[in-house]
Amino acid sequence: MRKKAIIIIITLGFLMIGYKYIYKDHRDISKEKPDFEIESVILAKEFGMDVALSQQKYLDKTIAVSGIITELNETDITIDDAVFCQFQNRFEKALNVGDEVIIKGRCIGFDDLLEQVKLTECFLISD
Repeated sequence: MRKKAIIIIITLGFLMIGYKYIYKDHRDISKEKPDFEIESVILAKEFGMDVALSQQKYLDKTIAVSGIITELNETDITIDDAVFCQFQNRFEKALNVGDEVIIKGRCIGFDDLLEQVKLTECFLISD
């Protein structure tokens, strides 16, 4: 009887730990302080020189990237043809190609084909 109770308690403990591990709290990038503040061309140059080292440094980190808008769509921006920034919603402010901006987002890696660093969950810090 006592063994069964101990086994049940241990099993419930492992289930709770597993649940917490799988279902982590959602990050709010807009409220996080950036781990790095960097210019888009410098960030892209770092990834171009050593992808593995750069991913180890920047992957899943909050980054503030500055540069000039070179491409603009409804929910994404490309900065200096080097950093692709995907937003969750449409832009509230009117933005134009050629505007200088600072964008904060979560780095998800480097696209070898387009040679661009990818950021998601982006927010406009300044324009």
